[in-house]
Amino acid sequence: MPRGRYSLHDPHDHTPLGEEHFQCAPGPSGWRYVSRLTTPAGDQRGSVDLALDDLGRPIRLELHAGGWQVRGAALDGVTWVRTDPTGTHATEGNVRAHAFTGTSPAFLVATARLLRLTPSSATRVRFVALTDPVLAPRTVDQSWALVNSEAHATDNGPLTVEEYQVSALDTGEQHTVHIAGDVVLAAPGIELEDLESPPSTFR
Repeated sequence: MPRGRYSLHDPHDHTPLGEEHFQCAPGPSGWRYVSRLTTPAGDQRGSVDLALDDLGRPIRLELHAGGWQVRGAALDGVTWVRTDPTGTHATEGNVRAHAFTGTSPAFLVATARLLRLTPSSATRVRFVALTDPVLAPRTVDQSWALVNSEAHATDNGPLTVEEYQVSALDTGEQHTVHIAGDVVLAAPGIELEDLESPPSTFR
């Protein structure tokens, strides 16, 4: 069960956004990721709880940020309920999309798991993005391509690192994501600072 810490920063101006302390593990029905987010000063600022089924679909998502809460799952596309900080108003949403995305590294692992691309293959995917600070939902389209998959020797045996090229279809902006098992090694705005045990490998 990998445990560790990511540092998060604005991918454009590199302003520190804080840290994400996480643990994750495959289970009998899929994969689960839980984390707590802190500010640069160390204060609590949110949490992520994401569970996938064996096909990589989100069967349960719960996000907290800025007093807001979102609960969602894959149901007729993706369906969610967003609750305001007072807890008095809740709005429901449903979009014909493949999955959720957001600022947490969990969503990058989840997307790679969902798509299961082979080297040199690419596909288009539609997300509902839920981003800080208020988790407002918006629909985004991306193209994901697996450009390289390479095994690296480690003390615990070979570690396969996959390199993805992700393109935003509305702006054409491209970036690279490196993933090993269920851990993001590098991505825009994300740096892996600490990892207590090796990444898990999926079947």
